Amino acid sequence: MSTLELLVFLPLVAALAVGLGAPARFTALGASVLVLCFAIFCAINFKTNLEGGMQFESTRTLLEMQGFPKLSLAFGLDGISLVLVLLSALVLLAAVWVAPAESSIKGNARLYYLSLLLIGGGAIGAFTATDLFFLYAFHELALIPTFLMIGIFGHGEQRVRTAWTITIFLGVGSLILLVGLILAVGALGATTFDVATLTALAKDTPIAAEMQSWIFLLLFIGFGILVSLFPFHSWAAPAYAEAPTPVAMLHAGVLKKFGLYGLIRLAMPLAPAGAEKWLNLVLILLLGNILYIGLVTIAQKKLDRMLGYSSVMHMGYAFLGIAAGNVIGVSGAVLLMFAHGLSIALLFGLAGWMRDQFGTLDFDRLGGIAKPMPKLGLMFGFAAFASVGLPGFANFAAEVEIFFGAFAGEDTAMTWIRWATIGALWGVVISAVYMLRAYRTVFMGPKPDKLTTPADLSWATRIPLLLLLVALIAVGFAPDLLNQFIRPAVNALLLGVAG
Repeated sequence: MSTLELLVFLPLVAALAVGLGAPARFTALGASVLVLCFAIFCAINFKTNLEGGMQFESTRTLLEMQGFPKLSLAFGLDGISLVLVLLSALVLLAAVWVAPAESSIKGNARLYYLSLLLIGGGAIGAFTATDLFFLYAFHELALIPTFLMIGIFGHGEQRVRTAWTITIFLGVGSLILLVGLILAVGALGATTFDVATLTALAKDTPIAAEMQSWIFLLLFIGFGILVSLFPFHSWAAPAYAEAPTPVAMLHAGVLKKFGLYGLIRLAMPLAPAGAEKWLNLVLILLLGNILYIGLVTIAQKKLDRMLGYSSVMHMGYAFLGIAAGNVIGVSGAVLLMFAHGLSIALLFGLAGWMRDQFGTLDFDRLGGIAKPMPKLGLMFGFAAFASVGLPGFANFAAEVEIFFGAFAGEDTAMTWIRWATIGALWGVVISAVYMLRAYRTVFMGPKPDKLTTPADLSWATRIPLLLLLVALIAVGFAPDLLNQFIRPAVNALLLGVAG
């Protein structure tokens, strides 16, 4: 098997082993460590170049018959997918590590750990698949255990209703996406599902402009629902608030990035004229994410709901980077996927630990816990600063790239995207308001009389979360650790679109 096949199928084989009786936590944790090692191996051996092509490629033809596009189990890595694989591996390890011991899980512990491995393996498969069928199929594989985990192991009395809500929303989004992909393959007259071949066909013999318009709109809405784009966002915050902590970390941190990845990898190359036509709609909706959802976030009374809406809000910045359509903006969007994935996973990991210890995440029932729990206060403070884009964290570098990319160009006139960027800048203020207010209330405010503070974070809890924090700081101080991979790949994609 190739390196990428090992990387993709290791968590899936581990999930099968857990289902057949292997020790659940030990197997899941061991597989997660190996996945991270394979991801780091790929990064170390990845050759940065100006072409930005696929590396570590492997292809196994599964179906080749008359009248049907060739189907292959194919994988490859360029700089974009490499960064997202690193994100997936880091968050998967942290999520499995912070998961409760088997004896503490109410219900089937094997199903719990098996589901985490399927979510992580599905995400990695989606980011590495170079065949359109499997790119779609791996994402769907990751969604199914997400629904189950929320409904079976989630928090709150509404968890079953929330599981059905997210099932309906994401199911509809996936269906719309599927229709758009089928239209694109049909319009190109393709005899293969290979993404590179489809992209080359779209460049050499572009789809008719009117058809491109419909294809991009369908892809944009389908991927947008998966990313919680305004106004299709209402599933996200309740799902994250009521999901088990590791699931919230994996979905908000990793799986939600699939929609953004799909826009960059598929929607823009296959339907560039459609992307240009619907640009103003994209700008309006992303401002809805940043400004409207930002104000909704300020109004939240519970920490988990606030973090859920915060995650939705920050997706607007990634959409802005993609809308910029240049190397700086799109590279910033990819870097923000990595940075946001780590920071929101870190925040949900800490919030989940707090829910387990305090029994609540209501702002009016918490306060003054920084003094008796300084380790928790310090780590949550770092995570909050990263989330609001403080210099020194990867989020800041990504957002700066996005804003510069959105303003780039020789034209001195104030275009619509530049006006949208000015509006988006207010989101920085909004995010600082809700995050710093939450930190002040929970950690620095007056301590309620009935609040009992438990022991501070142990090393067992701190180590996986420190892994995420160290990565955020390392990339924040040296963004080229990842930009050296991202920019050649983005440049190659945009050259294909322009060509």
